[in-house]
Amino acid sequence: MFPVELRGTRAQTLMWAHEHEVEPAALQQLRNIAQLEWVHGVRVMPDVHLGKGATVGSVIAMRDAVAPAAVGVDIGCGMESVRTSLKASDLPDDLGSLRSRIEAAVPMGFAAHSDPVDVTRLEARTFGQHRAGTTLRAGWKRFWDAFADLDPAVQARESKAHKQMGSLGGGNHFGEVCIDTSHQVWILLHSGSRNIGKELAERHMSVARALPHNQQLPDRDLAVFLSGTPEMDAYRRDLTWAQEYAARNRAVMLALICQAVRDEFPTLPVHFDKPISCHHNYVAEETIDGVPMLVTRKGAVRAGWGDLALIPGSMGTRSYVVRGKGNPLSFNSASHGAGRRMSRNAAKRQFTVADLVAQTEGVESRKDAGVLDEIPSAYKDIDQVIAAQQDLVDVVATLRQVLCVKG
Repeated sequence: MFPVELRGTRAQTLMWAHEHEVEPAALQQLRNIAQLEWVHGVRVMPDVHLGKGATVGSVIAMRDAVAPAAVGVDIGCGMESVRTSLKASDLPDDLGSLRSRIEAAVPMGFAAHSDPVDVTRLEARTFGQHRAGTTLRAGWKRFWDAFADLDPAVQARESKAHKQMGSLGGGNHFGEVCIDTSHQVWILLHSGSRNIGKELAERHMSVARALPHNQQLPDRDLAVFLSGTPEMDAYRRDLTWAQEYAARNRAVMLALICQAVRDEFPTLPVHFDKPISCHHNYVAEETIDGVPMLVTRKGAVRAGWGDLALIPGSMGTRSYVVRGKGNPLSFNSASHGAGRRMSRNAAKRQFTVADLVAQTEGVESRKDAGVLDEIPSAYKDIDQVIAAQQDLVDVVATLRQVLCVKG
């Protein structure tokens, strides 16, 4: 059944969704992207929906060029998860205490840590001699020293970036405690590069829009950088750093949540498996159809042969751990989640807090107007999204959340 080819495009555009299932504005956005002379091909995942400049759920292979909008403003946004040694039977009926402990450990929304997290102490305290589950990475001095090389416009943000390391953010970012079909407890989280990634992205998008070769584009937000130019070099430098910031941010958060879980169960020996981590807003150098390309995934994960990835649903449905099949037709990609079926404002107009309470029954979570735009009905059916990509991934584990924290 899939893929199907999108009509009216210059570069081949293959979709793991039917045209009638995709909003017209998103289809036009995909056609605009495929019109760019540097684009080799576009692949569209089943969670596709309208984005700024480039479509969410798109994978774009370009020759010697990259469009910052095809990455998005939350550079390096992605998922991190770890299976714990806890069983569902170890969890109390009331998870309110655990939720409060997690919310105290990980700043939400616009909040940040009052002081930067001491990563060395955190790692030692959380994992001790059982280090198989640690996600904290070495090289912190090298990483932070590179801040001085970033765009001059963000140099005043270093202190803020330090304090936001290990914080969740808002919107669709979340931290969850989940249970799989074998009754094993997992920790799952979704976040990105916080304010520093956003500022870097917006700075480079502004630079790209002003370049002469981008003046006749069908959408100025699709402005590209070209290989071999100082503008491309500067963007790739800052992009690479922001992608690493996002990965480290999730690693620190995961360690903080693991410690909160361990503190909540002081009489139990809690251990953690090797974490699973994946970006879904990023750039990679890959070989496509035998040719070196710059591949952007915006709302898509790499699903090469054997690659483990995480595909979440919404705060009231399931999430999936998957293993890639390495399908070259999709440029070795799969969806990043369920994908929105309506805008945030539309969700707020259509649903009530009572609807949110009903749709998140059984989940320890916020149930107020502040997260109404994240109501499960605002998202596509995650099971249908998974079913549409059976040729892209195999399901390794199905997770049902019992606790969800959001900013």
